[in-house]
Amino acid sequence: MTTDLKLLNSYEVFNYTPEMIKETREKNGGKMMMKGILQKADTLNQNGRIYPIDILEREIRNYQKFIVENRALGELDHPDSSVVNLKNVSHLVKEAYLDKQTVYGVVEILDTPSGKILQSLIESSVKLGISSRGVGTTKKQGEYHVVQDDFQLICWDFVSEPSTPGAFMLPEGKSINPSEIKNTFNKSDRIDRIINDVLSFKK
Repeated sequence: MTTDLKLLNSYEVFNYTPEMIKETREKNGGKMMMKGILQKADTLNQNGRIYPIDILEREIRNYQKFIVENRALGELDHPDSSVVNLKNVSHLVKEAYLDKQTVYGVVEILDTPSGKILQSLIESSVKLGISSRGVGTTKKQGEYHVVQDDFQLICWDFVSEPSTPGAFMLPEGKSINPSEIKNTFNKSDRIDRIINDVLSFKK
């Protein structure tokens, strides 16, 4: 029996003032760079999900390959697909690391069509959320759902942030056939994940 994986989304908030935007452009040769919280482990999010720290730690470790290869891309808004669509790319994650239970990151806003929209929103002081996109299953425990060990992080997308907590809910998840993962991660990525898992197990 094959269990369908779910497209899982979870968001945090990025909020930059005009002064901060000007300062970051000056420091980075005109590029718009943003720093902030990308995700939290062992914390109930507004989708009613909890990401265990060991799973998130593993996925951040695997995600370093995308960062090093300069392909840690994300989109403006969550699509219904597990594949990052290049024509909708708005930003590039330059750094992602876990400190205790919090994932922090540095994001470069690109000069793509979607990136220009994102820049305009940021310059207009629009409060934005940044949301993880991944595939995996969840297990219900009481009133919340715990993300399971089959979770694989795909990227972080920028999304609109709710004005009232709980007023905006991200989709609970679209069913994904496990074979679709092959379109998301290439052979090299899958081998790298296996090596990381083996090295982690030996520790």
